[in-house]
Amino acid sequence: MSTYVIGDVQGCYRELLDLLDKINFDPEHDQLWFTGDLVNRGPQSLEVLRYVKKLGEQTVVVLGNHDLHLLAVAHNPDNKHRKDTLDEILSARDRNELLDWLRTRQLFHRDEELSFTLVHAGLPPQWDIAEAAEYAQEVERILRQADYADFFEQMYGDQPETWSDDLQGWQRIRFITNACTRLRYCDESGKFALDEKGPPGSQAKPYQPWFTLKSRKTKKEKIIFGHWSTVHLGNITNFKRFNVYPLDTGCLWGGTLAALRLDDETWFSVPSRQPQRF
Repeated sequence: MSTYVIGDVQGCYRELLDLLDKINFDPEHDQLWFTGDLVNRGPQSLEVLRYVKKLGEQTVVVLGNHDLHLLAVAHNPDNKHRKDTLDEILSARDRNELLDWLRTRQLFHRDEELSFTLVHAGLPPQWDIAEAAEYAQEVERILRQADYADFFEQMYGDQPETWSDDLQGWQRIRFITNACTRLRYCDESGKFALDEKGPPGSQAKPYQPWFTLKSRKTKKEKIIFGHWSTVHLGNITNFKRFNVYPLDTGCLWGGTLAALRLDDETWFSVPSRQPQRF
């Protein structure tokens, strides 16, 4: 049995099948983790969602910002963006079944035996692993409640920018959600700069990539994340010195779709079938 983590698929279904073929994935014995953003912007989000759901208990999926956006659009079509490719899912016969499954995925996953942590975007420097797991569960519980739709009325927004144990209500929930699904840059105090989306070196001072902060409590933890394509992270070398494994290798942009086998930290990748856009 092996455990593989696959980077942001974003509707690139054919590449997902190519990658599973390359790693000789055995659904009877192997486990797959996904870094989130299964859907959106790519051509076959419905097929990806159906395939991953069908894998059942052999699969761990953490929610990404595009996955949450799909759920928000399903709740209120006014949330739709011009570049979204979600219509097939929203009009599918099994729409509700797929959305209910997606809504009950994790925001954060920790495997003590393998000593790896999985999150879509990042973690603020003030949180240790136990705190991150606890806070993520606050959001997960809301998404699994009958009145989960209230979450999507409050999800969007960049405030608050800094964590405090005193945060309450939707301010607290929004910060946790933004950390796990949107974070790229923050400063040593943990102040987010969610509008900074360019490659390292393009950001305003004093912001840094979240995983390079000296104040980060999780520096000794092995953390796998997606969200931030290595197409744009390319001028940071030797990520392992930060104990991080960025797995979004830009398949949507014409890069590759990558997998990491956790048992021996072996990397695999297949070329994108999408037009190159970088």
